[in-house]
Amino acid sequence: MAAPEPVPRRSREREDESEDESDILEESPCGRWQKRREQVNQGNVPGVQSTFLAMDTEEGVEVVWNELHFGDRKAFATHEEKIQTMFEQLALVDHPNIVKLHKYWLDASEARARVVFITEYVSSGSLKQFLKKTKKNHKAMNARAWKRWCTQILSALSFLHSCSPPIIHGNLTSDTIFIQHNGLIKIGSVWHRIFSNVLPDDLRSPIRVEREEPRNLHFFPPEYGEVADGTAVDIFSFGMCALEMAVLEIQANGDTRVTEEAIARARHSLSDSNMREFILSCLARDPARRPSAHNLLFHRVLFEVHSLKLLAAHCFIQHQYLLPENVVEEKTKAMDLHAVLAEIPRPHRPPLQWRYSEVSCLELDKFLEDVRNGIYPLMNFAAARPLGLPRVLAPPPEEAPKAKTPTPEPFDSETRKVIQMQCNLERSEDKARWHLTLLLVLEDRLHRQLTYDLLPTDSAQDLATELVHYGFVHEDDRRKLAAFLDSTFLKYRGTQP
Repeated sequence: MAAPEPVPRRSREREDESEDESDILEESPCGRWQKRREQVNQGNVPGVQSTFLAMDTEEGVEVVWNELHFGDRKAFATHEEKIQTMFEQLALVDHPNIVKLHKYWLDASEARARVVFITEYVSSGSLKQFLKKTKKNHKAMNARAWKRWCTQILSALSFLHSCSPPIIHGNLTSDTIFIQHNGLIKIGSVWHRIFSNVLPDDLRSPIRVEREEPRNLHFFPPEYGEVADGTAVDIFSFGMCALEMAVLEIQANGDTRVTEEAIARARHSLSDSNMREFILSCLARDPARRPSAHNLLFHRVLFEVHSLKLLAAHCFIQHQYLLPENVVEEKTKAMDLHAVLAEIPRPHRPPLQWRYSEVSCLELDKFLEDVRNGIYPLMNFAAARPLGLPRVLAPPPEEAPKAKTPTPEPFDSETRKVIQMQCNLERSEDKARWHLTLLLVLEDRLHRQLTYDLLPTDSAQDLATELVHYGFVHEDDRRKLAAFLDSTFLKYRGTQP
């Protein structure tokens, strides 16, 4: 019998290195988040000294463990409550095209003072990395992909700028825009300007300025850093990102800054006049002449009347919690594939018919998933911006003094939306009360079953509010859950409990 071949030394070294990177260095106070040795590069995020890959043990997905260190521990302790309020408000920023902040906690001890916060991990890399790979393969940027990416970035900026007061990103570059494997764009580093504006002077030392990076200076407008700068700062940065996406790369002289001549050459190389006019309007020297993110979504180079298919998909997803989980599969099985789905009558000619057999069920499922993920937003249809957005930069209301803990940690809030609800009521054996069973299916297909013995004083609204408070349901689902419970109570009892 032949002896097994020895494992090559390089292979063993790679395996050992991989095992070292997966070592768990630290856990969050709640035990859910586990910090690994492997460091990740989520773009140049000013102020964050170290970013590590981490594991969410509850969801089984990789996340990013960010650490913001403070040298003055006494000043950190003095402003601890203000820092906590800032992060609580930051966690409310929820948009499909913005990197989500999942969790945070403060860690103050004799040895160190820091804030640890957990964010989404975008594994496919930054926009700059993608553009470099595309250029290396001698490929041009697809115009349709360029429009889709611009729409997603502007949707995120429009959301941020519509908050009260507006949230200015202030650090938008191709290093802080990320691409998911499915084509979904995510903007990171949203907290940079908020850190700079909210933290007191004696705590701003860790907040580095991105303009110190010479190769990124061209992303920032002339008025950047002035007291009066506003949302137009982000529009200029977006215009430069749109230009870079269109030409793949704006040539720089080594590690030095990109020159005005290089930017001018890139602009003149654009063959599409609408695209050129769109980008030039964003790069206007006078900030007052730059259009808003919302108005840019209506520019002729981007705006299109959405298809009935897309409008129907958004409507379907919005009300999916009322439908069975496999409703698409069941409906397609039951239909006659030769039946006519749509028909366009034509005079003096046979009508133009579209049959169910021409619609791919697999393509429909993928399309619904893309719409659910935010790849096809309907933001440019809104005449007015959404109401009830978090007042991220607003001063917190005065509260009564409360005891502080060394490492305060807010209660977990649910970030996933409910896509399906099922509810059942049964009488208890003594017929004195009702037993409620609630099944929730979340957008990542997690099934959550909850049971509860109803009290005579319980209402649907109170139950929905309590489920949100304890982190079982997303705040956006509170009203529809209350309405769903109301209908269930009426069905089983005839009146509310």
